[in-house]
Amino acid sequence: MGKNRAVFLDRDGTINVEVQYLSKVEEFEFIPGAPWALRRLQEAGFLLVVVTNQSGIGRGYYDESELQAIHDHMHADLAAYGVTIDACYFCPHHPEHAIGDYRKECGCRKPLPGMLEQAAEDLDIDLSRSYMIGDKLADVEAGLNAGCKSLMVLTGYGRADSERIPEGVTAYSDLLAAAEAILLIEAETKP
Repeated sequence: MGKNRAVFLDRDGTINVEVQYLSKVEEFEFIPGAPWALRRLQEAGFLLVVVTNQSGIGRGYYDESELQAIHDHMHADLAAYGVTIDACYFCPHHPEHAIGDYRKECGCRKPLPGMLEQAAEDLDIDLSRSYMIGDKLADVEAGLNAGCKSLMVLTGYGRADSERIPEGVTAYSDLLAAAEAILLIEAETKP
């Protein structure tokens, strides 16, 4: 079992404004309050790990270098807030709509927990003491499947998916509200 606590974060619709198949740095825009939410979580001692389905790569809409450029931009912008993302994991696959080697069943595409499990191994993370935040049912389910506590945000696709969230999962208005909830939960459970 790992020693680190983490907050796993979906990217599109959770950290940044949802843009279908975001492929250009110019289209990247933080959801208001998101950088401050990440800073609060980081200051509380959580590793910050992005786990994002990116089937646009598998569909041929953009490539891994374009995705990396977006992540580099996100890292640079967050640095201005004193925030460091500890790792970014992405799944480029899709079982039906991808092309070539990207068209396959995999263990990394959310709601499967592969990206979270890989991060736990790479970063010595205790999944049972960690959280997953996302705007889609698949995000919430990935966290639960990995053994994390999951929270949904109502940004991005969250409003549409919020009626189907599993029992025991709470939806919050945005990432900042979800971060505050995590900090409150942690404060209440400290011995």
